[in-house]
Amino acid sequence: MSVTTSLSLSPHAHLSPPLPPMSILRRLNLHNHLNLRSRSHRLFRSLAAAAVRQDTTVWTQAPLTVIEPAAESLFHVTIDVSDAPDLAVSHTRPGQYLQLRVPDVEKPSFLAIASPPSISEARGAFEFLVKAVAGSTAELLCGLKKGDVVELSQAMGRGFDIDRVDPPESFPTLLIFATGSGISPIRSLIESGFSADKRSDVRLYYGARNLQRMAYQDRFKDWESSGVKIVPVLSQPDGNWTGESGYVQAAFTRAKQIYSPQSTGAVLCGQKQMTEEVTSILVADGVSSEKILKNF
Repeated sequence: MSVTTSLSLSPHAHLSPPLPPMSILRRLNLHNHLNLRSRSHRLFRSLAAAAVRQDTTVWTQAPLTVIEPAAESLFHVTIDVSDAPDLAVSHTRPGQYLQLRVPDVEKPSFLAIASPPSISEARGAFEFLVKAVAGSTAELLCGLKKGDVVELSQAMGRGFDIDRVDPPESFPTLLIFATGSGISPIRSLIESGFSADKRSDVRLYYGARNLQRMAYQDRFKDWESSGVKIVPVLSQPDGNWTGESGYVQAAFTRAKQIYSPQSTGAVLCGQKQMTEEVTSILVADGVSSEKILKNF
């Protein structure tokens, strides 16, 4: 007699899949461990590289010698770097900038150097036009006084490559555009000299909210005597203003007068929308983008 044994499963029963051999589990664990170690090492290397990059900034202490109002919300700041000749000679081209730290504040401010490189070398001084933006390191700087010590990095950035619009006989038209504190590196350019008197059409379109916010008005006469025609443009002028109003790009569009795009260069510094729109206008008129200089 044979006995048949049957196994009856409920409709809800299920069978567990067979477990993988231990050798496979060991390999999987080793693979996951190696991946984790690899990711950890990559993270460590990236953090170490970032730390090295951060540590490469050399900070030099230097005292303030001048801090005074330049216009509404703008300040003239002069820093004595005569005891740091390596720092002074790092400023080689108009349009360069540096980092500045004030006491007890880790976050630096990036400031364009307003003085020409010749002043940095001859007098051992950096001059700045600083906008006191609420809550910024720049605002804290504007609250310091003569004799207070700050920290500076070396000058950095490519500046304005004026060689691209030389010789002046080949680029008789040079159009310069600045808004707000963007006039700071433009001052460095004008006072460094770029043979403006050998060019037939050099115009500076300088935009500000009103005359109270327009710095360097006391320098306009000297700038014009060097060959730069200044076109102030006020976005919110008072009722007595008879000059250009609105935005710089609109004032330029009204004037235009580009006689030969191939022999025209431009220099731009200031508000992003202005630089983008002016660049588009110039390129559309046939000015080469290689001849449109910016300091960043």
